[in-house]
Amino acid sequence: MDSEIGKRYVEREESRGRFKQEALASWTAYKETGRHLTGQEVRVWLSSWGTDDEKAIPERHE
Repeated sequence: MDSEIGKRYVEREESRGRFKQEALASWTAYKETGRHLTGQEVRVWLSSWGTDDEKAIPERHE
């Protein structure tokens, strides 16, 4: 049982590490280019998932 708890802990920490790396890479790209999506643009895109009118990811802009 302890090994299962340890395994889940390691998986969770690795996932957090990947998330942090992706977030830092996104922040670096934003600082370099200024290109972004607004929260509203992301919400509209995500709300279309699984519908008959599913949208492609919006283009980033300055």
